[in-house]
Amino acid sequence: MAGELVEMVVESVRVHMSSSRHVVILKDSEQERYLPIWVGPWEANAIALRLQGQTPERPMTHDLFAAALEELGAKVDRVVITDLADETFFARVHLEEGDRRAEVDARPSDALALAVRVGARIYADETVLEQAAWTPGETDGEGGPPAEESGDAVPDERLGVFRDFVNSLDIDLGGSR
Repeated sequence: MAGELVEMVVESVRVHMSSSRHVVILKDSEQERYLPIWVGPWEANAIALRLQGQTPERPMTHDLFAAALEELGAKVDRVVITDLADETFFARVHLEEGDRRAEVDARPSDALALAVRVGARIYADETVLEQAAWTPGETDGEGGPPAEESGDAVPDERLGVFRDFVNSLDIDLGGSR
């Protein structure tokens, strides 16, 4: 069941120093709440380049797709992080061309790279945020994100791993928006 959509902005793209894993940090536009999404290095680079205002010498795949949409008279209305299942995020790109509307399934990393290129709004479904977002100040008793509110007294082990990862992030590949 889909929930309310919450507007997000790309806060930064970061890399974990010891593992070289990349994460895009989305920030709720209304409150201090963050959604980390793991991405591949190519997608992280594509997003970070655009956030830094850099244009590659030759178009990247996301640039090509944005240019093709423009040539066809279509525009990206928004991208939505729609679901989280088995630790995998899902996204949809909402397109408009005149009176025609279409939704296209996409990896979140590709949807975000496209959104930052065309200036499209980014949203996350509230149900996704309830599952995976982190709010500073809310802790699990160890200084990390809160445990699931299922009544369980034992925090989910994955949250501890996430907390350790977030605490080890020190490279900001893209400036705050």
